[in-house]
Amino acid sequence: MENKFAELNEKYGEVAALGSAGAVLAWDQRVTMPPGGASARGKALAAIEETVHRKFTSPETGALITSLYDWAQAKGYDSFEASCLRAIKRDYDQAVRIPAALVAELSLAVSASFEAWTRARQASDFSIFSPHLEKMVELNLRKAEALGFERSPYDALLDIYEPGMTRVRLDPLFSELLSGLKPVTRAIGERACKVSNSRFKGDFEESAQLRLADELVKALGFDFKRGRQDLSAHPFTTGFSVNDVRITTRTHRDWLPACVYASIHECGHALYEQGAPEEFDFTPLAGAPSLGLHESQSRFWENIIGRGRPFAAWALPLYRKHFPGKFDSLSADDLYRAANCSEASLIRVEADEVTYNLHIMLRYGMETLLLDRKLKIKDAPELWNEKMKEYLGVTPSKDSEGILQDVHWSQGMFGYFPTYTLGNLISAQLFNSMKKDLGSIDTLVEKGDFTPILGWLRKKIHSQGRKYKPEELLEKATGERLSVRPFVEYIKAKYAELYGF
Repeated sequence: MENKFAELNEKYGEVAALGSAGAVLAWDQRVTMPPGGASARGKALAAIEETVHRKFTSPETGALITSLYDWAQAKGYDSFEASCLRAIKRDYDQAVRIPAALVAELSLAVSASFEAWTRARQASDFSIFSPHLEKMVELNLRKAEALGFERSPYDALLDIYEPGMTRVRLDPLFSELLSGLKPVTRAIGERACKVSNSRFKGDFEESAQLRLADELVKALGFDFKRGRQDLSAHPFTTGFSVNDVRITTRTHRDWLPACVYASIHECGHALYEQGAPEEFDFTPLAGAPSLGLHESQSRFWENIIGRGRPFAAWALPLYRKHFPGKFDSLSADDLYRAANCSEASLIRVEADEVTYNLHIMLRYGMETLLLDRKLKIKDAPELWNEKMKEYLGVTPSKDSEGILQDVHWSQGMFGYFPTYTLGNLISAQLFNSMKKDLGSIDTLVEKGDFTPILGWLRKKIHSQGRKYKPEELLEKATGERLSVRPFVEYIKAKYAELYGF
């Protein structure tokens, strides 16, 4: 059986290596490729993805999985063999249901859709993107039908990113979270003048922003010998291997947090990728068991650490270094308060911790309506604006501030958005457990000593790869199942102190 297991790993490694090559092309498309290359790049990516799909779903692979599964489980639940077979069986059972032709069609459509979204966003004109969104909905419905579902096509797509999660489980979580956040948003609204973010508005040179961002992520633990940071229209992270992890950020000359917190957020993802065991590379155990767990890392570093008072005390000298004269009169507390001003924001990625999940609820509601065929594409911008008014009290004045702000739908990623909220919930649970083990996190952060914090995450989360199901890993790390309570308690305590309620 050992020979068969080696054969399966070899087959999977080849598929994973081809997928990594495709990821390089996708990264290049979003970072350095000239717009004119979109059509050819789409064909190249489609060819790679179809080849990967055909090789992975071959009858030979299926036969090896079947013959090895019981043997691997007999090695013990935590063994490398058993974990590999569980992970690869899930991937295979999912992939084999999707026709290779649909995989290729989706890849071609995504390349065209992404370029159309980029142009539409620049022009703030939804009509440019509209036919591509229609195509994305159609293809995702076909994908959901191929995967199969009991209640909703959305469940099939959500399960890709968050194994085991369904709308039946998700809706009560969102309802409980909304109930917990409402008193906080109401109290903040009554005291809006208490906290201001005006210190972050002004004229900040792009090159200085990028130098500051590089210094921040390096201090947190991002290894520039095994990664790099670039600019893109929408910040993202991609890993080709544990030793080649790329992050991107973006800059707004008049709003510094756009760059700072995008970089810290993506750094959180990258620390997860760089912290995986090297022996997991190109095996079924590479990566995270769910996107919610991956998002917990980005949200933990961006918000719980990066927007904390101790971080402000440590980072203030760096702000002064890269922007001489602009932060000289600020105290660490001024910087902390500016970083945590809670106000209705049009843009999700720049939203504060209190209102961020309202943005996710809006998108979740929109994409479920689209997939249920209860919302026509032509009516989507208007509904988006109505929901922004309902949830956040603001209305986008143009499409680039509304329905065109996120890249996800252009890439066919329906079912992804809820993982951001799940990541927020998990981050608070991890933080509570970390404090029990490490003691004063504040003292470490104030000194800029992030190594023990990263080390705890490496041991509990990063080093485990995909060995366990998402909630198994969460329970191993924290002793708790997924819960809304720790996040709501964290938000209430933090913002009650900030706004005095």
